[in-house]
Amino acid sequence: MSLRINDTAPNFQAQTTHGAIDFHQWIGDSWVVLFSHPKDFTPVCTTELGYMARIEPEFTRRNVKLIGLSVDPVDNHSKWAADIEETQGAKVNYPMIGDPELKVAKLYNMLPAEEAGGADGRTAAANATVRTVFVVGPDKKIKLMMTYPMTTGRNFDEILRAIDSMQMTAKYKVATPANWQKGQDVIISGSVNDEDAKKLFPAGWKAPKPYLRIVKSPE
Repeated sequence: MSLRINDTAPNFQAQTTHGAIDFHQWIGDSWVVLFSHPKDFTPVCTTELGYMARIEPEFTRRNVKLIGLSVDPVDNHSKWAADIEETQGAKVNYPMIGDPELKVAKLYNMLPAEEAGGADGRTAAANATVRTVFVVGPDKKIKLMMTYPMTTGRNFDEILRAIDSMQMTAKYKVATPANWQKGQDVIISGSVNDEDAKKLFPAGWKAPKPYLRIVKSPE
């Protein structure tokens, strides 16, 4: 069964570079970015893990935990982390899941459930679909999914931007327009009628069309 936004993120138990975890227990009351990799010691992923290590404080400030996944054993991850620190100038402090039996990759529909075997002998190309970013909320629901090809490094600044939007729109009855950045004007949710909008937004709004009601950001 495929995963969709607002589905409960499948729970799992796994070994990580920080020890064994139960995913839902590990999430606690935080948001989570789970981002996956087709194999250790791959060049694009090395830059991605390094960049995430550099900007981890930005996620922490937003109550977001980071956790990586690669379809290789945890021992390999620890060796890879040394390469990442050497080449990218940042130490990986967040946990990395070892998935040598491909259990989590299959559970999250990144590989077919009927895929045979484990990580041994598989190339990165064979795992090319294990390149997904999942954002999971404190309610354990999937809030966002993005899958990139192996040759295109992921834009994690966009993930931060999306989290800013999702966290704000979870608190207020607004939505964010295309290319929105924190602090810019927002849109009153379509589920809010004008009568209720007057109570929620007493300063009023701009409406170039009746369905497009623009207000100042509540944050």
